[in-house]
Amino acid sequence: MGTYPVGSYLPSENEICEQFDTTRTTVRRALDELLKNGFIEKEHGRGSRVVERRKSLGLLTVKGFSEALDHNKRTVILQEPTSQPWDDRIPFRLSETEKEGNAIYFQRLRYVNGKPIMLEHNWYSDLKLQQLKASEFIEGSFFKTLSQNFLIEMKGSEQELRAESANAEVARFLNIERGAPVLHISIRFTTSKPGFYLYSEVYCNTSRYPVSNSYFL
Repeated sequence: MGTYPVGSYLPSENEICEQFDTTRTTVRRALDELLKNGFIEKEHGRGSRVVERRKSLGLLTVKGFSEALDHNKRTVILQEPTSQPWDDRIPFRLSETEKEGNAIYFQRLRYVNGKPIMLEHNWYSDLKLQQLKASEFIEGSFFKTLSQNFLIEMKGSEQELRAESANAEVARFLNIERGAPVLHISIRFTTSKPGFYLYSEVYCNTSRYPVSNSYFL
């Protein structure tokens, strides 16, 4: 079918059918997929126009940062996993079992194409999983480490989203002005291990990359 630059129009459904000797139903399904994934847009009376697909961060999924993104990405550990009391910043109610122990806390800064995009705080119960070292994360991924070394899979997540102004810490790490808008996401991940949850407080600079929940699952 060839390559069509941004701004150009695809051939009509009839022309595509003739070119590939296929049915109109098949062509429409293919066009619907292109539309759904942001590669084209419909213009009444003119057909399907090729648009520039804006890359997004597939964060609101049960997959982690390393698995969800196909961009040039890098993760910096700001604080190694450390045992400490549970943090009041976590908006989700802890279980009674979790309250009996401490939290393992670690902090990371995520880069995409060399730009700091996401500051995250993470906690899990020290009664459910030993304290790990960041150097033990497989390919820098905590989720992949849980899966391969402990046979623990992510099963789902709850999220709370807030539009906020960047405080001094967030602004410094994301290299933005204090008071600039950021997306604050609170997440509780459920896992295949009963009673084991991962809590995350994430601050995203979405000026370059919007957040998506349609990359996986």
